[in-house]
Amino acid sequence: MRNDCLKDKAAIVTGSRRGIGKAIALAFAGAGADLMICDVDVEDGRLAETAQQIKLAGSQCHALQTDVSRRSDVENLVQAAENAFGRIDILVNCAGIWIPGQTLIECGEENWDKVINTNLKGCYLCCQAAGKVMAANKMGSIVNISSQVGLTPGAGAGAYPVSKAGIIMLTRQLAQELAGFNVRVNALAPGIVKTDFNAAFWKDPAVEKQTAGMVPLNRLAEPEDIAEAALFLASDSSSYITGEVLAINGGWKPQSAVSSR
Repeated sequence: MRNDCLKDKAAIVTGSRRGIGKAIALAFAGAGADLMICDVDVEDGRLAETAQQIKLAGSQCHALQTDVSRRSDVENLVQAAENAFGRIDILVNCAGIWIPGQTLIECGEENWDKVINTNLKGCYLCCQAAGKVMAANKMGSIVNISSQVGLTPGAGAGAYPVSKAGIIMLTRQLAQELAGFNVRVNALAPGIVKTDFNAAFWKDPAVEKQTAGMVPLNRLAEPEDIAEAALFLASDSSSYITGEVLAINGGWKPQSAVSSR
């Protein structure tokens, strides 16, 4: 792909305060896109830091506090992007949470609602709001971040695998519905990625070595590994791909996966 493969494109990336979302936003900026970034947490200044890095890369960037589980917040986000850029070419749904250490039998209703509302409902609300704009413009690319445990059950991951599996079906359904409007919808299913989200699997070098030993490529993913795949699906290089789920797992095919992302 060309270094300017997203030149003159406008993108929304949710959950872009840190980790995978931040890496995707920076990769898009490096490819020439202008960005609307958001996160529910803005108090620690990390979302503002991401925005500043994007601007230093030469792209426009606006940062907005957004709870993707709230329709009003999502509609405000999409309207703000339209107002800022006059268009929305790309949406990446990266906002997500997990509550570890629970089986589904142990998972309380409060935790179920929190995970499903953020991960699955949030993805649906963002796809719906931005998808309407894209359909009206007869163009667009949506990239949803699922997980390896959206494909394979995850031990002690509570509602998280269910939410990520739901994102996969949401992706496939929307791909069918939006194809006639030249809007593509695809998903990424990362394995274990070295982010704060997964610190328990890699902060300790001994634990990281043991965890990486389960992966045929013998390493855990960096956020940039996921960002490069998102860049491909967002760009015209994947113009004939829709409704697909791209696993980025180093060849890891667990029978009962730990929670990934």
